[in-house]
Amino acid sequence: MWEDTLERDLGIFVNNHEYSDIEILCKDEEILYGYKPILTGRSAVFNKLLCSDETKAIYEKQIFFPLINSSEMKIILQYICTETIQEESLIKDNIIEIYSAANYFQLSKLMEIIMKIIKITFEKNRSTNYLPELLSNLMDKTLQLSEEEEILLNLLVEKVATIPLNDIEFGRLSIKALKCLLLRTYEKEIPFITPEYEVFRYSAILAAKQVSSDAYKTLMEQLPTLKQIENSVQVENKVIPDNQEVAKELEPCIEYIDFRRIKSHIDIIEPLKIISNQMIQRINGELGKSDYSDLNSIRGIPIYRISDIFWDESACGSNLIIKENGKVISALNNVCSSHTNVRVNMILENKSIFEWDVVIEEASSYTWVGVCASENFDYERFAGFQPTGWVLGSNGDCYNSKNCAVNYCPPFGNDTKITVHLDMIKRTCAFTVNNIKYPEVSKWDNLPSKLYPVVSLYSSGRCRI
Repeated sequence: MWEDTLERDLGIFVNNHEYSDIEILCKDEEILYGYKPILTGRSAVFNKLLCSDETKAIYEKQIFFPLINSSEMKIILQYICTETIQEESLIKDNIIEIYSAANYFQLSKLMEIIMKIIKITFEKNRSTNYLPELLSNLMDKTLQLSEEEEILLNLLVEKVATIPLNDIEFGRLSIKALKCLLLRTYEKEIPFITPEYEVFRYSAILAAKQVSSDAYKTLMEQLPTLKQIENSVQVENKVIPDNQEVAKELEPCIEYIDFRRIKSHIDIIEPLKIISNQMIQRINGELGKSDYSDLNSIRGIPIYRISDIFWDESACGSNLIIKENGKVISALNNVCSSHTNVRVNMILENKSIFEWDVVIEEASSYTWVGVCASENFDYERFAGFQPTGWVLGSNGDCYNSKNCAVNYCPPFGNDTKITVHLDMIKRTCAFTVNNIKYPEVSKWDNLPSKLYPVVSLYSSGRCRI
């Protein structure tokens, strides 16, 4: 209560003309009002500007900040006076500027709050968050970043690298931001999710979009996605309008695309004539040195989003039925006396990160989602009671070998989407439930080197993978 009262009382000094003894002129020429004793006592920067023998005479009545708009300065003043901010005031269009202003005023706690908000925003909305825009805003902001802004940049790169580029609409990520993303992940051991061919495709189409609508439209037609290639979609060869301008726009990114990882698709890329002959010769010369067949198609630590998987008839409990071409598993109604299990047809191993989705269409008496080993696993007995089963239940608890991690997440029911995150490098597992990601399950420190996705169902339970 005392803290609430103090915050309210100090709040009267925020941009209040009646209590002010100095004007604060901002970049947009709006004048705000401050109270020197609070500003100088709470901010070393204000103290230096307003109390130093060299500057206090200059700023006796008014102080000018030519790089900070009034909307950001109001938030800074709110934090300086009360050490609080309204989180809803930090939005896509101002969060970078407020972070930079907090850095200028040496408000380290405010910078930590902003970093925390960015992380939470990402985990809650992993595919629709505004981090690509933040990366673009930060890269377009200045040529030289401070040490603290570099920390923010590294966080944004780390998070955006785990968003499939095909999920980022063209225009959300600037060419400058894309180059930064590719540069800071090039030959680096950090998690990355987009196959290198799709990296090239995205870069080329984004470059074309900067040149002309005709170049953009034609390149969209001429550069199929990997899924279209797998489905043998036929592409009619056309000349790319303004191809030389597209090549020039694309050039900053080309150096940081690893063509060794897309060797099998060079025949699609070369006829487009959006890469210089010199670069094509260099690529072909590099590819001629080795077949690179053992090189992953994804740079860094690959994150594989698994979709082409099916429930396995040969690894299925007797009371379960597989439907819809292997995508749906159902428990017989009123037949199952206990939970029985089914795993998918794909083993997960190697030093990679795997993600897949399970939609719980019917949760009936708890449904469990997770992983299992193939050795000593009984498909007729609840997975969570076995040493080789690790599952999250719709009651919010995690189980392995009868050991329970309670309240991992809130309980969930029908139509819940679970994303499983399996890190086979660190041998850890985490879950996203309805777009909110939860941390690694701390008790699961015994995951083996080979695992399968699994679910455990009771009577009338139903899941789709």
